Amino acid sequence: MITTRFAGFLLFLGILQFILLMKISEFIYPNYSVAKNFISDLGSFKANTFIIFNSSVIILGILATVVGYILYLNTKKIFSIVLIIAGIGGIGVGAFPEEMGILHSLFSLIAFLFGSIAAILGFTITKSYLKIFSPILGLTSLISLILFILRIDLGLGIGGIERMIVYPFLLWGLAFSGYLMKE
Repeated sequence: MITTRFAGFLLFLGILQFILLMKISEFIYPNYSVAKNFISDLGSFKANTFIIFNSSVIILGILATVVGYILYLNTKKIFSIVLIIAGIGGIGVGAFPEEMGILHSLFSLIAFLFGSIAAILGFTITKSYLKIFSPILGLTSLISLILFILRIDLGLGIGGIERMIVYPFLLWGLAFSGYLMKE
């Protein structure tokens, strides 16, 4: 049976490559602003970062889905299903760039919502200080998602508030991957 340690490695790898390639995409996209641009602008058909960004999101989504499945086999059922759904959302974000309209929006919502819920539920399966930080990071993402939907950016710009959705659950995912790798 595939171990949860290996699942932790896969999750770490998926998040790490996404963060690095997203940052590279931000650097090479002409006049990109983390405050004014959506993250998904990096994956637009018109962007010079289209292939880099979308393939990175798809890889993250696939690896999160695989990790969810591995954890499902190891009895972490509800949490695993939430992680699988978040992973499917990520795959959809990369497969359907922002020009795809409602499909892109739907998959983004799925990835954002279920990524936040996975972080919140993380406290149910960890035994370390991560038990405390999981719901804090997940709720930060969830509250930011609500603000994003309501177009309340808290002075961060639309791109800034979108990052307040994504960064906390990515940081949680990195910490959670470390937790799994030591299990």
